[in-house]
Amino acid sequence: MEVSYYHCLQTPVFSRRGRVKFSGGFKYGCGNNKKSHFQVLACTPVADKGLSFEKKDALIRHGNQAKFMTAIVVGQYVETLLASVKWDDKGLAVAIAQNVDTGAILMQGFVNRDALATTVSSRKATFYSRSRSQLWTKGETSMNFINVHDIFVDCDRDSIIYLGKPDGPTCHTGAETCYFSSVSKLLEHPEDKKDTLAMTTLYSLETTICERKDEISRQTEGKPSWTKKLLLNEKLLCSKIREEADELCRTLEDNEDKSRAASEMADVLYHSMVLLALKDVKMEDVLEVLRHRFSKSGIEEKKSRNHKTRDQPSC
Repeated sequence: MEVSYYHCLQTPVFSRRGRVKFSGGFKYGCGNNKKSHFQVLACTPVADKGLSFEKKDALIRHGNQAKFMTAIVVGQYVETLLASVKWDDKGLAVAIAQNVDTGAILMQGFVNRDALATTVSSRKATFYSRSRSQLWTKGETSMNFINVHDIFVDCDRDSIIYLGKPDGPTCHTGAETCYFSSVSKLLEHPEDKKDTLAMTTLYSLETTICERKDEISRQTEGKPSWTKKLLLNEKLLCSKIREEADELCRTLEDNEDKSRAASEMADVLYHSMVLLALKDVKMEDVLEVLRHRFSKSGIEEKKSRNHKTRDQPSC
């Protein structure tokens, strides 16, 4: 359904009774103009998430002007956003879904104005199906939604990124992402048919550590490695983490150069990730915790913390 944001762009004037008169002559209150009534309320889901049209209507009727004004501003932003995108001759633009924590590219699709507006409103990654000529929300059948945290447009305004958190596998094949065919691997080892997910350096390292852990549990023969040695000796692992953390601190205390600090941090990160593997904790889980702390001040975070937990700094 196409949603008009026309009335979201007009300047409202509020009467004492909470009636809203727009500069274009449209009057909202107990009026009979149902079409325009719907169009005004249509711009409010972003500002008043989860509220039904009836509840929004009641808020406005009872003079809750602040919430309604927020909806007006958001509606204006959405219309400005839609107008700024360089849609192709079919009214489409490329949209890429990316994991907000891992940085993994999850999938690519196309969007039109309605798909982008729906994503802004629902916070669920929504696309336009060229074959079916209709909108579709990722997860509407599998329930593996992509919950959008932010939306980015590129410098040319013809490509869009949905930065979000997936509820489950993104690909219809059951893979974590739709990108699991490595061209380099195909050229170097054409006989190897195993899928390889497109991962950043951090997650490639995590995968390698997990593979070493699996080799130990399956008692498979393989090359002896430092990772396996650490996985089999918790005391050694903990002592190495403490040692590497101390060396990282020394780079500051002894005013060593930044390459030395980067090297020591790499050691701390690697050994810490081995510990996380033993605890069955993913780096994605750690980054999600950090992301949630971004939106809290240290004071707020401490107030909400259980007094029995250890002090955990916020960003």
